[in-house]
Amino acid sequence: MAKMTLEQLRKLRDDKRQDISRREVEGKEIQIIVGMGTCGIAAGAKQTFDEIVKALDENGLGEQVVVRQTGCMGLCYVEPTVEVVMPGMPTVIYGKMTSETAKELVKKHLVEKTLLDNHIFDRPAADIVKK
Repeated sequence: MAKMTLEQLRKLRDDKRQDISRREVEGKEIQIIVGMGTCGIAAGAKQTFDEIVKALDENGLGEQVVVRQTGCMGLCYVEPTVEVVMPGMPTVIYGKMTSETAKELVKKHLVEKTLLDNHIFDRPAADIVKK
């Protein structure tokens, strides 16, 4: 393995700090949870996760949103699955996510505050959602 320069080490440190800050919960009210069980990974959850992180940064939301992973959500037939928890909106589990729909999720759900109806596979019943 080649030796790293001091500048390369500093860049690596800064990159890792940024990655860690995405997973810090304190002060962040919005959560995106990607199902990363073996079924999700096989269906492309890693690419979905990476695209969500990229889209958050592109929309200036990287510091406001916690992005984390979990095991199987029990919706293996619609993997990859992504749960979004956001104040003022119902908690929603989206399924059949791709890199393209991950971009759409960030734009529509987080920025425009509308749901991606064609990808919703679980959400609270209308009678328990507070208006």
